[in-house]
Amino acid sequence: MSDLYLGFDYGLTRIGVATGQTLTRTASPLCVLKASNGTPQWEQIEALIREWQPVALVVGLPINMDGSDNPITARARKFAKRLHGRFHLVAHLVDERLSTQEARALTQRHGTGVEHDGALDTAAACVILNQFLQHAP
Repeated sequence: MSDLYLGFDYGLTRIGVATGQTLTRTASPLCVLKASNGTPQWEQIEALIREWQPVALVVGLPINMDGSDNPITARARKFAKRLHGRFHLVAHLVDERLSTQEARALTQRHGTGVEHDGALDTAAACVILNQFLQHAP
């Protein structure tokens, strides 16, 4: 049996979303949600959770290369806590260092424009979720 997860690449204006499962341990791009100063439209996330029924959520944690927090780190942690509080699902945090560079390489390799319809955001969510799925039980 496979467990399904939703992964999020948190941002202040856009949040990339991916779906993935433990059977193949792979993620696929799902959508990009608009955010206003880091606040998503919660009803959109609720609709995704209702539709996909994940066992848990995965949120990328932006950390500087030296391991220190950056200005977005605390906001991503707060987003994960709000996901947990609103939807009563575990929200795992995953170190997302270098995920944007990997996502950029993926979008270029697959011929999608980096800024095309949030391709970079959903690709980054896939990278984050794939990283989690590689170590999931």
